[in-house]
Amino acid sequence: MKRLRIPLYLTVASLTLFYCQSNKHTINKLVSTATEPEVKVDSFDSSPFLSPQEAMKRFEVTDGFKIQLIAAEPLVSTPVAMIFDDQARMYVAEMTGYMPDSLGTGEEIPNGNIVILEDSDKNGVYDKRKVLIDSLVLPRALCLIDDGILVAEPTNLWFYKLDNDQVVGKELVDPQYTEGGNVEHQPNGLLRAMDNWIYNAKSAKRYRKLDGKWVIERTHFRGQWGITQDNNGRIYYNNNSQNLLGDYFAPGLGAWNKNQKRVEGYNEKAVANNKVYPIRPTPGVNRGYMKNILNDQLKLNEFTAASGPMIYRGDLFGKEFAFNSFVPEPSANLIKRNIMSENGYEVHGEQAYTGKEFIASTDERFRPVNLYNAPDGSMIILDMYRGIIQHKTYLTPYLKNQIGMRELTQPLSAGRIYKVVPTSFSPKSVVLSAEPTALLAYLGHENGWIRDRAQQNIIDRKITSLVPKLKAAMAQTENELMAIHALWTLEGLGELSAKEVVSTIASKPWVIRRQAYAAVPSVISAQNEPEFSRVFAERFAANDTLSAPYLAYLANYVSVYNKKAADDLLVKLAKRYANNPYVADAIISNLQDREDLFEKEIANSVDSKSYLISELKKTSKAASEARKNRNPDILKKQFPKGEALFTSVCQTCHGPDGNGVASLAPPLNQSEWVTGDKNRLISVVLFGLTGPVTVNGHMYQTPEVSGDMPGIGYDDAMQNEDIAQLLSYIRKSWRNNADVVSTQEVSTVRKSLAGRENAFTETELNSRQ
Repeated sequence: MKRLRIPLYLTVASLTLFYCQSNKHTINKLVSTATEPEVKVDSFDSSPFLSPQEAMKRFEVTDGFKIQLIAAEPLVSTPVAMIFDDQARMYVAEMTGYMPDSLGTGEEIPNGNIVILEDSDKNGVYDKRKVLIDSLVLPRALCLIDDGILVAEPTNLWFYKLDNDQVVGKELVDPQYTEGGNVEHQPNGLLRAMDNWIYNAKSAKRYRKLDGKWVIERTHFRGQWGITQDNNGRIYYNNNSQNLLGDYFAPGLGAWNKNQKRVEGYNEKAVANNKVYPIRPTPGVNRGYMKNILNDQLKLNEFTAASGPMIYRGDLFGKEFAFNSFVPEPSANLIKRNIMSENGYEVHGEQAYTGKEFIASTDERFRPVNLYNAPDGSMIILDMYRGIIQHKTYLTPYLKNQIGMRELTQPLSAGRIYKVVPTSFSPKSVVLSAEPTALLAYLGHENGWIRDRAQQNIIDRKITSLVPKLKAAMAQTENELMAIHALWTLEGLGELSAKEVVSTIASKPWVIRRQAYAAVPSVISAQNEPEFSRVFAERFAANDTLSAPYLAYLANYVSVYNKKAADDLLVKLAKRYANNPYVADAIISNLQDREDLFEKEIANSVDSKSYLISELKKTSKAASEARKNRNPDILKKQFPKGEALFTSVCQTCHGPDGNGVASLAPPLNQSEWVTGDKNRLISVVLFGLTGPVTVNGHMYQTPEVSGDMPGIGYDDAMQNEDIAQLLSYIRKSWRNNADVVSTQEVSTVRKSLAGRENAFTETELNSRQ
């Protein structure tokens, strides 16, 4: 392939293969933003490994801010997730084994770590490293809780009990934490949210420790890599091609009806604009040869690897940065800023800049994968700092060639952690006091990280002596953030009373009232249900539209003790809000397998053309079709390799029910692409498909689905027999009943297409038939 050449102005310093300087005073000097380019280079073929000093010169940072390097190799390697403790030490997950080369050779080697980094003299630069847990295979998430730490190591979720930075016990919390999904598509995050549950991206599970036992519950399926929350406890995430997605309502509600494909108000496009503005050509993306992926300057047009987002909750950047979101795009070497706003139920954001980014680099190896709020109000960037970030499952020949052209495989030992601060910022030490009265005061702090840690500390240490003052803090309204955190701290201690929740719903401002709604499941009982039903009826009578979705969701908990009261509430809501999608979907979330009965009950009082009736019919139909599906256990025994491959590669985008996932992929269930011509199906699975694509008369295109389905035939380790089993499995699953695919058929198509480097289009495939 001819090497691409285009004039490019870059700063080029000496090529450094390994950075071995551990002197922290050297790092201390690396606190300024990028300088002006120094050298004209007529090729971007080269992407040399840069020392941290050189990499710092490649940044462009928005006016008023600077980047500080606070840790680098050999102190840290391949950081992908982190969390601060009360002394501002960083616990970092090192995914050392990720893609050692373009074949993924040795990924299964247990060389990952959880390390503790410490800034011993409090000057803002980390200088001490302690390995807390070693010999892990691709660790991806961590969470401090109680007297230990949760660590996600596929396929397991472990809890390590700690004493003086030593592991003194180990408990398996979930042996199927990452069931399904390859390295790129496995659960991650472990966000300890405001409601005291732990949520994840690329997952439909949430976790909590109650009465000494770990509890796992179903929740909404969310995101791909990275998860964050705002000051109201709403959850945000994304997928690789979407800037930012999020929930409008409390994260623990509404995921109960398995027949309901989508619940309005969850998995919403919080920021719809996916444009990016790299400051260097970015041909090294998987589909860089495709139309519109790159612009005429060979720069990425839109997100293709959106990663761990962050809602800024600090007290350092200034008021104009309150409720801003930041999203890294490692394939384009940049970090996006969005300005968020709330209107009624909804939260939407707009990009802060046109034609530029908050942070961008001309260094191709700058790979920001996760962002975090810090104790001092700054923003933390985790930079894997390596060339290869695409997993082998989806690594096209085009991208392999790009990797080879610029020698991006080595080295593998690097990793940088940066802090973003205002230009006038000077390093400051932030250490949380352990005193109960100080922790109580922290609940009203302007910095969200401090509020969160204070809440978690009081709960983990079971400081019940604060209960009277927490109740007083919850009752006041001068500091709404303190009232919110006091409420959830009481909930976490088991000291929140139903009376207080009812009173808050009846009389407090909306910002606090919606938190009380979210806390109802924790306190409702047979004894106090009448009080909740009464206050819900009062809010309905007051025509409280903001409360209406919550009233519908909470009918689910009322029904446990008083089914008639719950059903009466749902009927009243249906009559008034039949065309409100948020209320209607909240109603349907209560009605698993009784959608038909409810539709008949309201038929005479609700417009047959309303949104509610339409969605009831869809959900009822989905339930009916699901009952006709083939037995998955039988298919698993018949095609064990096919089922395993579907679970690890296909399920995350097409859904376990084969009905597709919004923003990701169209359905496989009863799709003519699956049940039709075998050679066409084999070709698509081997080498991918670029949209738009028509399935059962409906044209799917971005943003309804991702614009591109990657193929798996580029991976030499993917055996023809396994692919044949995969295709046979999906051709027999759900309501599909097509012929099986043989190993020979896959082999024949694979040989006929040998050397192909680009994905198919629907037009091309149709012309081949």
